[in-house]
Amino acid sequence: MQFSNEVDWSWFDFVIMGIVLLLLGLGISTISKSVKLRHKRYLYYFFIIALFLILWAELAVGVFGSPFAGN
Repeated sequence: MQFSNEVDWSWFDFVIMGIVLLLLGLGISTISKSVKLRHKRYLYYFFIIALFLILWAELAVGVFGSPFAGN
């Protein structure tokens, strides 16, 4: 929003993204503390990061056309 007028985020968008990033961090922290086997830990990391990226893409541009995508 500082460099272009094409981005139109409200304060609510920043709050939602902050919550999503907080949940990602808490999820990774929980996985790293609770899962002892390295290969399972990496698999869980992959799934939580993939879920984050899918959610991010959906909220940003509405890839899947869900009702909470914005438009």
